[in-house]
Amino acid sequence: MMRISHILICLFLAATPAVANFNPFDKAGIDQKENAHVPMDRVFTDAGGEPVTLGQLGGGKPIVLVPVLHHCLNICGVTLGGLMSAIEAQAFKPGEDFVLVAFGIDPDEGPAAARDDLDALRKRFPDMSFEGIHALTGDQKPVFEAMDALGYRYGYDETIEQYAHVAATAVLTSDGTLSRWLYGLSPQPNDLKLALTEAGRGEIGNWTDQLLLLCYHYDPVTGQYGSIVQIALKVSGGLFVVGAGSLIGFALMRERRKTKGSKA
Repeated sequence: MMRISHILICLFLAATPAVANFNPFDKAGIDQKENAHVPMDRVFTDAGGEPVTLGQLGGGKPIVLVPVLHHCLNICGVTLGGLMSAIEAQAFKPGEDFVLVAFGIDPDEGPAAARDDLDALRKRFPDMSFEGIHALTGDQKPVFEAMDALGYRYGYDETIEQYAHVAATAVLTSDGTLSRWLYGLSPQPNDLKLALTEAGRGEIGNWTDQLLLLCYHYDPVTGQYGSIVQIALKVSGGLFVVGAGSLIGFALMRERRKTKGSKA
C-alpha cells in the first residue's frame, strides 16, 4: 500500500507550480538510517557566541533536537511553539531530564538569530525555565554532517533564497544515537514523554508512516509568499469532506432501501 505521505506529496506537487528546476519535495525529507548517530564532538556556536558541542550541551542527558531556521518566514516558529507546549504538558523537564536544542541549518545565521529565536520563545512561554534550552548555529560542514547523519535532508533554492526542509524533531539518546523522530508541528505530550523515556533507556523506536510537513514558501507568479502547509490543510480538508460525504451518502442509501423494503 502506498504510504500516506507519498500520496499527499503527489497531491501537493499536482497543486504546486514548478520553480526553476527546484523540487522542494525532492530536496527535503527524512531518510531511514539504521543506527543513525549524530557526531557529538562537532563545534557549533550558541546564542551567546560561544563555541559548544552537542556532547557538552547534553551532559549525559537525552537531547531533543529541532532543525530550524532561526529567522524563518514560515513554520519553524510554529514547530518550536508546538514542541514547547508539549513539553509543558508532560512530566520531564528541560535541564533536569533532557536538553532541547533549536538547531539552525542555515550557515549564514549567527548568534544574533539564535538569540532572537530564544527571546521569542521566552515571550511566548514566560513561566517556563529556559535552563537546558539552547539555540545553535554553525558552519555549513558541521551542520550538514549532523543532519546527514540523521538522514535529514534539506535544500536551498537560490532563485528565491529559501530553504526547503520538513517539520520534525529528533529525540537522541545521551550518546547522540537517534531514538525516534517526532513529526509535524506539535507532537502529542504522551508521544514526547514516551520518546524521552525510550531515549533515556537508550532504546531505538520503530519507523512508522508519517505525513511530513514541508517548510518552504513561494509563489513565482505573484512574487508573494504562500504556504505549502495551507495546501496540505486544503488537501486533507478536501479528503475529509469527500470521506464524510461518502459516509452520509451510504447512510442515506441504506435508509432508502429500508423504507422501500418496509413498503413492499
